[in-house]
Amino acid sequence: MQDGAPDYKQLYEQSQLRITALEQQLQQLQKMIFGSRQERFVPASPTDPQLLLDIPTETVAAVSVTGAQKISYIRQGVTVEPKLLQHPGRAKLPESLRREEIIIEPAADTAGCKKMGEEITEVLEYQPGELYVKQYRRIKYARPDNGGILIGELPSRPLPKVIAGEGLLAQIVIDKYIDHLPLHRQMQRFDRAGVKLPYSTLTDWVSETCGLITPLFNALKAEVLQSSYLHADETVCLESGSYVTCC
Repeated sequence: MQDGAPDYKQLYEQSQLRITALEQQLQQLQKMIFGSRQERFVPASPTDPQLLLDIPTETVAAVSVTGAQKISYIRQGVTVEPKLLQHPGRAKLPESLRREEIIIEPAADTAGCKKMGEEITEVLEYQPGELYVKQYRRIKYARPDNGGILIGELPSRPLPKVIAGEGLLAQIVIDKYIDHLPLHRQMQRFDRAGVKLPYSTLTDWVSETCGLITPLFNALKAEVLQSSYLHADETVCLESGSYVTCC
């Protein structure tokens, strides 16, 4: 090698070391910015040798927990005063919900004590929908002089000669088309309640109930077609292979 000539091998090795160091620094920076909460870190001092990119970092100064958190930190050279993080509190339950009052008296003898108030604790509860039976008792009377039998008329029902009432029919349709609960799952729910309903019976009920709202569908369709601008979502039904158009 001639005197004064650059040592290319040494320059190459130095450049490789420099590239490796920069790659490590880039990986650490990406973890700090884009990594998960567990992977993020804050260097102990601004002169940490792992970060030499002259980028302002965030240093946590103090954290103390005494029921509420007080956080003080320095960010980009600006000191932020400690803030007390208050718990937002529990949301109040709606007044429209039915209240079931349960009175709890002290276990000790309260004779001679004077009531000074009460503590109220509200717990949000739920009980499954109830199946019940409407039993129509129609009293029969015999007319005088063998004039025949007198009996009250049954009220009209949406589907004559069907055991289901209007409330049950409406709930089945809502569960199927609004809450997306298939009929076979509804059948299992009825079975758990002790009522066995065949799947074919449920499908007939749904079909006949939908037939009752056909006039409403036709009126809605006529109103939609009168619009000058329509949107349509043509989704393929996987079961039938046909298009289901939703305007």
